[in-house]
Amino acid sequence: MNLATLLLISGVILIAAYRIYGSYVYKKLGLNNEEKAPSHRHRDGVDYEPTKPIVVLGHHFASIAGAGPIVGPIIAVTFGWIPAVIWILAGGIFFGAVHDLGSMAASLKAEGKSIGVIIRNQIGLKGKQLFILFSFSTLILVIGVFADIIAKTFVSNAGVASASILFIILAIAFGWVNRLVGNRKIAFIIISVIGVILMYYFVYLGMQLPFVLDYKVWIIALLGYAFLASVTPVSLLLQPRDYLNSFLLYGLMIAAVVGVFVANPEIKMSNEITVSTDNLGYIFPVLFVTIACGAISGFHSLVASGTTSKQLDKESDAKIVGFGGMLIESFLAIISVGAVVVLSKSEYMARLEGEGPVSLFSTGLGNMIASLGIPEDFAVAFVALTVSAFALTTLDTCTRLARFTLQEYFEDVPKPSAQFVAKNRFVSTGIVVVLSVLLLASGEFSTLWPIFGSANQLLAALALLTIAVWLIRKKVNAIFVTIPMFFMFTVTLASLGLFAWKNFQDRVYVLSLIAALLFILAISLMVLATKSLKSEVKETAKAL
Repeated sequence: MNLATLLLISGVILIAAYRIYGSYVYKKLGLNNEEKAPSHRHRDGVDYEPTKPIVVLGHHFASIAGAGPIVGPIIAVTFGWIPAVIWILAGGIFFGAVHDLGSMAASLKAEGKSIGVIIRNQIGLKGKQLFILFSFSTLILVIGVFADIIAKTFVSNAGVASASILFIILAIAFGWVNRLVGNRKIAFIIISVIGVILMYYFVYLGMQLPFVLDYKVWIIALLGYAFLASVTPVSLLLQPRDYLNSFLLYGLMIAAVVGVFVANPEIKMSNEITVSTDNLGYIFPVLFVTIACGAISGFHSLVASGTTSKQLDKESDAKIVGFGGMLIESFLAIISVGAVVVLSKSEYMARLEGEGPVSLFSTGLGNMIASLGIPEDFAVAFVALTVSAFALTTLDTCTRLARFTLQEYFEDVPKPSAQFVAKNRFVSTGIVVVLSVLLLASGEFSTLWPIFGSANQLLAALALLTIAVWLIRKKVNAIFVTIPMFFMFTVTLASLGLFAWKNFQDRVYVLSLIAALLFILAISLMVLATKSLKSEVKETAKAL
């Protein structure tokens, strides 16, 4: 079998799934255009801003993608490329896309609020508080880790830093001009073409003009940028930067696919399935935790219900943005697998250990793109730059999401000081940045990061639980949500249990305790949800 066939089959399956299953899920969620979207009802020019679907898709896709659908699938190929591909396709269609669109739909019906607020409405205040504390801690961890990764990348490759700075300047200019042209379609197309051309030119220019700074200076600059990105109106920076950046990834995917069909490489890796490895453990549950982005990722629910739902012009746009955006990411994950299956298993294992997944992805895809006549060094550098650009997107999106989460936590606290934090985006963002700085200074993020995979999938299970309760309360058959929910809870609880036991045996008691606490959190929210539904059934029975 050659790689072109794998990409073709995967692409056909994902397109068919969008048209058939996507339409089914969209109808079950009760989305329509009968009411104005929250972006119109609460338009404030900062967070709530009705936007063209192609721009919102760019923001959403750039935010949820990052390095996740690249790193996870490449590592998971350790168990074999066939189980990785099956989980990406099945997970992306029946789990991830349902999770993302469901989170978006529930948020649209709750004035654009996040999953935390929806939990309060459907399960209770205690459930909301538990969920927000968990998700806020996860976001702070992500901000700290990504600031560290990007700063180290900028230090080691100053050209990437230059290109990233040029991208930000271009995005601000694009956002300003886009405000001037308004809803004129032709004008928007023209500035989009100019913006994309300049963006690709800045890739080349950045390589020629390296910008060198010290690691600590980059950390301060990055968190300062994240602060500004969080409080600035979405139409001036977040939307245009993510929209333009998405064309980097679209271009990368198109170039990779065309390169594969031109080079027509064979899949050299064997069909052997490895049940367990010394480094990762058993295929269940590790495969389903390792491949999160690309199949299902809890982080997506925070984006879908945090920033994206506040920008949708109408409810019908949710299908292409939520369901479609997830399936595009699944296809990127398939391309990531394709970057390494052209190697033998022994060569893949050796290079994965020596180079790491991002370098392996850059080299593999760079070689395929080079078959189009593009210099190989430039192709590899372009792939690496694209990955770094999306890591920066994740950083500023997470900062805004953490700000939303903090504000929503304090909005239920009646004290004046709490209300001040809830209503002031500058103060709440400042708290987020300070906590991220403290985490980086402590160095604890490197210790806590290994548990992030399980925590992220727990977030997905909890989001699905929330969507299921929301649908059941509406008297909608939620089996298309409950099946993925129970599976993800099984995966997460098994993973956390194994993680807690392994770290307890290794005497790493802090990680063992955190895993145990997350396990208890999951059970607690399931109990609260069950009690909530039971109480409603009793009230309905009394009314009858």
